Order: sequence, then structure tokens, then C-alpha cells
Amino acid sequence: MVEIGGTVGDIESLPFLEAIRQMRVEEGRENALFMHLTLVPYIRTAGEIKTKPTQHSVKELRSIGIQPDILLCRAEKNLPDEERRKIALFTNVTEDAVISAVDADNIYRIPRLLHDQKLDDLVVRQFRIEAPEADLREWDHVLEGFDHPEQVVRVGMVGKYMHLTEAYKSLSEALAHAGVHTKTKVEIVYLDSEVLEQEGTDGLQGLDAILVPGGFGERGIEGKIQAARYAREQRIPYLGICLGMQIAVIEYGRHVAGLEGAHSTEFDRQTPHPVIALITEWRDERGRIETRAEGVDLGGSMRLGGQNCRLEPGSLARSVYGKPQIRERHRHRYEFNICYLNVMKDAGMRFSGWSLDNRLVEIVEIPDHPWFIACQFHPEFTSTPRDGHPLFCGFVRAALTRRQLVQGAPA
Repeated sequence: MVEIGGTVGDIESLPFLEAIRQMRVEEGRENALFMHLTLVPYIRTAGEIKTKPTQHSVKELRSIGIQPDILLCRAEKNLPDEERRKIALFTNVTEDAVISAVDADNIYRIPRLLHDQKLDDLVVRQFRIEAPEADLREWDHVLEGFDHPEQVVRVGMVGKYMHLTEAYKSLSEALAHAGVHTKTKVEIVYLDSEVLEQEGTDGLQGLDAILVPGGFGERGIEGKIQAARYAREQRIPYLGICLGMQIAVIEYGRHVAGLEGAHSTEFDRQTPHPVIALITEWRDERGRIETRAEGVDLGGSMRLGGQNCRLEPGSLARSVYGKPQIRERHRHRYEFNICYLNVMKDAGMRFSGWSLDNRLVEIVEIPDHPWFIACQFHPEFTSTPRDGHPLFCGFVRAALTRRQLVQGAPA
């Protein structure tokens, strides 16, 4: 499947349009399908639907040798039959292939809307695929979960791109997926970590859970550390992801393990306790280099993509996942400094997830906390609405438990 963005006629897209034109010639018509997304504006003051932009867009495509097979007409509401016939007539597309892609209150409603207009039938017919009737019962169950939650939780997401909440879209969607599978509406409260630095933790009050996501750069770090400390001390469910895991380690090192000034070398090159560092920088408080770091040159580049992780028996992580080994996607450079393993263990932190060679820490947790878990990887990248993700589902369940305890507590 190839998606070409932009507007038909723009010079930037012409090479790509020519490429798919040639692809269709080489592969044959029955092996290639052109689906064109086009805008059908609705002029509210006149109460009219305007089909001219669609006609013009298809005319431009046809002028370079591309005849769309299906038109997805982006519109505020379903196209009346008269407009569909008009578009079909002037674009040389069959009327049943003019599909209304209407505004939806939930993006997960779109597959059902397109299926009801038989878009999937058009595709399999074009490719001459013998396929049974689509069964959307599982997908309808997802929509049911979105539409009829039985309870509500408030999750605070502490980041530094709060003016661009789309930067956390994969996380907000993963929380929504977990809400489907726990029959919960997850209300996300976006909190700017720089504001926490300046004004304190008052903004964290009333939350059922706290999530600290990934990120890069020093800005707002101390605010995130305050959030992790607040979650630990107030026994609020905490989920740290990538940088959120490193933040949890730094906070615990400073305030529980007695490592004054503990930090990551990403933010403080002169920290006396580099509990987070590039592998090539691993050293303990006496300046000793960890022998297992010798000959390992992973610090100069990111650890990217799927990595296997072993989960410790009896750990919260093992309970959440329900299996001894997982595979999750990574995107980071800095790791937990293994030189501080015993110090942190003695202070009560549990290291429950490890790379298969036992060199790199993947998951940390606090056993005497109701639900405190942080991972080096990005579980949101593998969350789906049909399946959710074990960590996010466990996190939302913990938030529900917290909410019920608080609501049930005496005034």
C-alpha cells in the first residue's frame, strides 16, 4: 500500500504520481488500484455541496495518465445520491465507487462507515480475490467500549510538549485502547513539566494515575522528577516510559538510595552519580568502570526497533504480561548504569526486566508501591484497539483501584 500526500498538481508529488502510473502499467490493472481522497466542501451559508474541487482534482490526475478507481469524498455529511451521480458522471468513476468519507466523532468508527458503503467489496472485486463476507463483530465490540464506558479515571501525563499534544498521540491512543478493554473512559490531563518546576506539584492533586512519557533534552526534567516523586510518595499508580523510566531511577536514587546529585549524563555531564548514562560512560561513585561495559560500543547510537526482554519471576511486570519473555520496540540512547545495581536494589528498587544477555535493564518497579512500573521501551507502539497493551491495561486498572479507594475513604 502506497500513500502519496499533498495536492494533485503540486510539483512535489509529480514524480510519485508518475511512479504509480508506471506501476499500474507494469503490474496490470487487476493488480493495482487507485483510490483518490478528495474534498467535497459544504457551504453552510448557501446550504450547498460543491463537487467542482473533486472534478478538477480527478481531471488533473487523468491528464497525467491516472484514472481513479475509487473516490473517497471527504465531507461533513453523507453525499446525497444526486451529488454522487454527478461526481461519477464527470470523473468517469462508477457511482458505487463514490464513497462518502464523512466526519466522525471517533476515528475508530470509520471502518464501519466505509464497510457499510461496501468499500471493501470494491477492493476485493478489483483484485479478483475470493473472500468471505467481512466480520466486523470484533471491531463493533471496540466501538461499544468507546461508546459505553462504565467508569472514568483521570490520568496525568507529564511532558514538555504540552502545547503540541499530538506529540503524545500514540500514548493517548494506547490509553484509550486500554479504556476499551477495561470499560473505562480515560480522561487525560496534560501537565507541563516546566510549570511543575516553577509552581510545585499542586497540579498533580486529584489524579488517579501519573504517566511520564519519553523525550529528549534537559528542559522540564526537574518537573518530571517531582512528578515521579509525588507518585511514589503519594502511592499513586505510575507508568514511566523511556525517559519516564530514567526519571524514576534518578528520583529514587536521589531520595531513597541516598545518591545526592544523581542524574543522567544526558542532562548533567558532571553528576557525581551517573545512574543513567551511555554504556561507554558507566562508572560508579568511585569512578570505577563496569567491566561488562568493556568492548561494548552501543552508546554512540540509538537502540532502535524490536528487542527481546526477559521478565523476572514474581515481578509485577511478569504478572502484567503473563509470560516470561516479551519483545518491545525501543528508541533511546541512554541506559541504566549497571554499576549502581546493588545500591538501588538495597534501597528497594526491583529490576524486573532485562535484555537477554543480562547487560541492559528494561523494566524497574517498586515492590512496596501499589503499582509503580517503568520501562525503557515504548509499549504504546504496539498497542491496538482490538487487543490493547498489557502495560496500559494494567495501568488503567490500577488507576481504577486508586479511584475506588479514594472515593471510598471517609471524609
